[in-house]
Amino acid sequence: MVKKKNLGGALRALFKGNQKHEDFIEALEDLLIEGDIGARTAMEVVEEVEKRAKSLTSREDLLVIVREVLGQYIKSTDLQLIPDSTNVLLFLGVNGVGKTTTLVKMAHYMREERGLESVLVAADTFRAAAIDQLQEHGRRLDLRVVRQNPGADPGAVVYDGIESAHNKSIPLVMVDTAGRMHTKANLIKELQKIDKIIKSKNEAGTYHKLLVMDATTGQNGMQQAEMFHHAVGIDGVVLAKYDSASKGGTVVSICRNLDMPFVFMGTGEKYTDIQPFDKNRFLDILLSDE
Repeated sequence: MVKKKNLGGALRALFKGNQKHEDFIEALEDLLIEGDIGARTAMEVVEEVEKRAKSLTSREDLLVIVREVLGQYIKSTDLQLIPDSTNVLLFLGVNGVGKTTTLVKMAHYMREERGLESVLVAADTFRAAAIDQLQEHGRRLDLRVVRQNPGADPGAVVYDGIESAHNKSIPLVMVDTAGRMHTKANLIKELQKIDKIIKSKNEAGTYHKLLVMDATTGQNGMQQAEMFHHAVGIDGVVLAKYDSASKGGTVVSICRNLDMPFVFMGTGEKYTDIQPFDKNRFLDILLSDE
């Protein structure tokens, strides 16, 4: 089976061709759409590339222009935390995106890089496996986990988690949440309840709602972002599972259409495989030949 080229490889193959200008531009737009950048955004990118590239003689120069134009759309921000306060991070996302493992990686990062300890809150009481998974990660990393039995009220678990952090002066509360329930309406209602509890329980501290998005998801990532943003509002996005096998173009669409910044990116399975979102590294991977 022949491995499909990544966006960068496909672009370089296109740049080596001898197409007429009109055919080249049309093919470029098609490639961007196939890379999950989205039709409207791809059209805007191509228009901007055409404005900057009066001549198409140098394909490498044109690739640089494509990179610069894509980079203009990408938004990132630092996660602002207050060490001497209680900071609550609410992790949102559908099942299977790597939400729980991303949460744990960030807890490990915050301890190692910022000296901040965390309380992990198992608020996905809909799935017993989710509670057990978080408990096991907490055991491995020696992190406190607040949990209740499967089927318990997620809001009560969140309340207990923040209370525990207050009592023990732990600066970070990381809340895992359900990504699926019997109906979408039930899920949204539950998340809104959790959101309300955090706001009332942690008025003096900071609160960030983070969407975890699987880099391999494609344009479904846009729909997921819209759903969670409509439910509780998203402060930042964490890109999980981002490597050379990912298209990643949805990042451009989310930044362009929803004005959401990216805050962290995960690039592997180890606890250390996470870092603050780096636009240049993201573009390196997106436009790589692999």
